[in-house]
Amino acid sequence: MKTPCAYDIGSAFAALIWPFFKKRRQLSIDNILKAHITSDPKEASRIAKQAWCHLAGHILEAIRTPKLIKDTSWREHLDTSQAHPETVKLLLESPETPILLVSSHHGVWEAATNIISFARPMIAIARVMNNKLVAKWMKSHFRGRVTVIDKNRGFTPDILRKWKEEKSAMTILMDQHTSRGAMLKFMGRPAKTFTSAVRLAMRTGYPIVVGSFVRIGPYKYALVGGSPLRFDKNSDRDANTQLLNDRLEEAIRKYPEQYLWAHKRWRHD
Repeated sequence: MKTPCAYDIGSAFAALIWPFFKKRRQLSIDNILKAHITSDPKEASRIAKQAWCHLAGHILEAIRTPKLIKDTSWREHLDTSQAHPETVKLLLESPETPILLVSSHHGVWEAATNIISFARPMIAIARVMNNKLVAKWMKSHFRGRVTVIDKNRGFTPDILRKWKEEKSAMTILMDQHTSRGAMLKFMGRPAKTFTSAVRLAMRTGYPIVVGSFVRIGPYKYALVGGSPLRFDKNSDRDANTQLLNDRLEEAIRKYPEQYLWAHKRWRHD
C-alpha cells in the first residue's frame, strides 16, 4: 500500500473541509468563470476544489521540502523544460547578476523559494504575520540563503544594497490586492496592480524573470515562463507592468488548478 505523502495528506484534509467554506467556494467559482478559464459551472467547481486542495497540499509539502531537498540533489527535483533557456541560464546559472523574480500565488511559491536559494541568494518580499509564533516559524522555515523582508517596509536603501551586493533574486508575488498601484488587466479583469517590480527594473536595468513554479509530482516542480524582460528607464511603466500581468496569466491558464482562486484579487468589477 502506498504511503501518503505530505501533499496527499494536506489535500485530503482540504477536501474534507471544503464544503464548510461556502463563501470562499463561491468566490473561487465566480473568479474562474469571470476569468474565462471555463464557461461550465461544474468544471469551474472542480477547478476551485482542486485549487483549494492544492493550497493545503503545497503548504504541507513545503514544510517538508527543506528536510528532503539538499544542495546536492535540488536539480533532480526541478524540471526546466517548460521555461525559456535564457531564463533558466539567468536564474540558475548566472549568480553574478542581480535579478527580479516575479510570480503569483500560483504553483508552489513556498517550495520554490527554498529550492532556488541553492542556486543564488534570495530576498523574498512577503507579508509578515501578526502572530509572533507564526512569524518566527516562517522565518526559520526557509533554509539556505533566503532573507524574508516585510512588504510593508518597502524597498529601503539597506534592502537594495543587499540585493545588489549579494547578487540576489528579489522575489515578488505581484497578484496581491493593493489600494494603490495602477489599474490594469489581470486575467482579463480590472485590478489594482503593484508597479514596484517594474519601477525597480527601470531604475536599475536588471532583468525580470516572470513565471511560476508548478507541482508535477511529489517533490517535483517545473519552472514555467518566457524569456527574461529588460525595461529601459524611459519606457512606459504601466505598459511594462501589464506585460508582467500577461506573462503571469499565461502560466495560470496553463495550470489553473494550482492558482489561489479563493482570494479577493478583483475588487473593481
